[in-house]
Amino acid sequence: MRKVISGGLLVALLVSGCGGGGGSSPAPAPAPSPTPPPQKSLTLATQPLGGVPPSAFTTQPVIYVQSNGVTDAGDDTTIVTASIEQGTGPVGATLTGGTTATAVDGVATFSNLGVSHIGPGYRVLFRATGFTEARSNTFSILQLNQVIPPSSPPASQVNFDVMSTQDVKPISRFIYGMNGWDPSVRPANLTLSRSGGNRMTAYNWETNASNAGADYFNQNDNFLGGGTTPNGAVGPGLEAARNAGAGMIVTVPLVGYVAADKNGGDNMGSGDVARSGANYLQTRFHQSPARKGSAFSLTPDTTDAFVYQDEYVNFLDKTYPDAFASSSAPLMLSLDNEPDLWQSTHARLRGDGNPDTQDGETATYAEMVQRTVDYADAAKDVNPDALIFGPVNYGWQGMTRFQDAADANNRDFLEFYLAQMAAAESPNGHRLVDVLDVHWYPEAQGGGVRITEENNTAAVVAARKQAPRSLWDPTYTETSWITQCCSGGPIRLLPRLQEKITANYPGTRLAITEYNYGGANHISGAIAQADVLGIFGREALFAATLWRLTGNNDFIYGGFEMFRNYDGANGSFGDTSIRATNSDITNASVYASFNTGDPGRLVIVCINKADTAQTAGIAVTHTVQFNTVQVYELSGTNPVPQRKTDLPITLTNAFQYSMPANSISTLVLLP
Repeated sequence: MRKVISGGLLVALLVSGCGGGGGSSPAPAPAPSPTPPPQKSLTLATQPLGGVPPSAFTTQPVIYVQSNGVTDAGDDTTIVTASIEQGTGPVGATLTGGTTATAVDGVATFSNLGVSHIGPGYRVLFRATGFTEARSNTFSILQLNQVIPPSSPPASQVNFDVMSTQDVKPISRFIYGMNGWDPSVRPANLTLSRSGGNRMTAYNWETNASNAGADYFNQNDNFLGGGTTPNGAVGPGLEAARNAGAGMIVTVPLVGYVAADKNGGDNMGSGDVARSGANYLQTRFHQSPARKGSAFSLTPDTTDAFVYQDEYVNFLDKTYPDAFASSSAPLMLSLDNEPDLWQSTHARLRGDGNPDTQDGETATYAEMVQRTVDYADAAKDVNPDALIFGPVNYGWQGMTRFQDAADANNRDFLEFYLAQMAAAESPNGHRLVDVLDVHWYPEAQGGGVRITEENNTAAVVAARKQAPRSLWDPTYTETSWITQCCSGGPIRLLPRLQEKITANYPGTRLAITEYNYGGANHISGAIAQADVLGIFGREALFAATLWRLTGNNDFIYGGFEMFRNYDGANGSFGDTSIRATNSDITNASVYASFNTGDPGRLVIVCINKADTAQTAGIAVTHTVQFNTVQVYELSGTNPVPQRKTDLPITLTNAFQYSMPANSISTLVLLP
């Protein structure tokens, strides 16, 4: 008898013999039935794969090779293999490290075993030829802790170091947006649309009439379309976005009046509402209060000279049930559009009744706070899940002095606004403004020309490619009137705004719902667009929507697609930003990501701002070893991303990539 230890129990291995007796018998005994061979099985001794281990299991699996339930202590040849049982764990998950083990005295001990993906619901299956299978308990991986140090990449002109365990933060899905996005055309796979602009300040949701303001002779007309169906000018775009899985920002007018008719005029200014007489506010507009004060209707009264904004929010809420509470395709509300410019964009609504002038009264700090409280509180009373965007400033002077409002008194407007919104939360019983919303059309110049102009001279192109640095870089000072008079050096817009939020109303999110860097049909526009999207994700912006300034935006669309559709099949940058350092921020940019639960696919976007090709040495510190790089490029020869030849990774998570001159490259790293 031989004794072995199995799973902490003393087990006896019984060896039975057989023999025969002599003598005769009146009749031979019946032949005994054949003895079945001992059952051979694998047993996972202590179930160490239950619970929530890290990627390299704290207690490595121990498998007992058993015959008839007893460990065969003489077995030193059986090979046991481990794999993730089909149908468990995240899609694409695999085991890493030592996935085979040879039994020694009937015991197979695995070492350095790990899992490639974060996620729930794993079960590991163990197999050996001639043995029944063994399974682990179901377990989850919440964090991958074991990193693989990369090799040193070949000497290169630029070095990018990617580290997946540092600066890990979610990327908001709503940074990939556009005003008036049409999902049926380029760019595909965006995540947010916005119904905004000057036309929405006096938009009558009951009839779809609007006032052009300074954009076109201050006339009321049917420019927005929509017929006579309530919300007809906004509804189709909203529905298209939701059907595409995207969110939508809808504007709630704040100024107090909306257009009452669609009478229009000629191209000589005859349609200016001020030409209707001194009482044009009563004859050509309807009052637009925050609250109705009586029962809502989905078929509003168009004859009562009032258009109620809480009734509009109710119409949206009832027409699109659960839209305000959606996490992936929400309906969100913007409080008007650029109120710091009402005095010029909508002078007729700000007291200028002279059709030959365009200079109304500037709103004050106090007025903006009161209007925000009134309209936001009314909207939240309809549906508290509605996310409210405000104050929708037009630019730098609006953010800092509300365009020299009469009560500015050298106070920073956004600091004042945020503090007042914080103070208003308690008496109103809920947060009123969820998202601090500004617009940003860069004032940066090259050769005396603003980069937003459709000008692609060398000086403008050079300035345009550098301009995104003003969103974050504390070492970069652009050439603009802002840096010459007001910012005190580098603009670093996103950190600057976040500091105001932290100091005055913590928890407020940040959005830029209009922006444009020019170069719409030039590779410099694509480079700026891609750079901006990378910055938005890395700096944790909540939402962003491009405003198009011209008809042909092919290269800007290409910049979007390098993050959202680089392969023509909605291939996308990840949802989690990770650290990516860059040895030359003047001539290059780099952004890196993976998807939550799928660290086996890492996406890097590299931007070469130089006029010549540059080699990039890329080293990746990660928990997965990569073997292949899928390459997609956008350069000045084609505004659509192009698939290039895959690159093998022959070093440990390190390789060299040659970036074409003035280009964007999306690199997808795979095991």
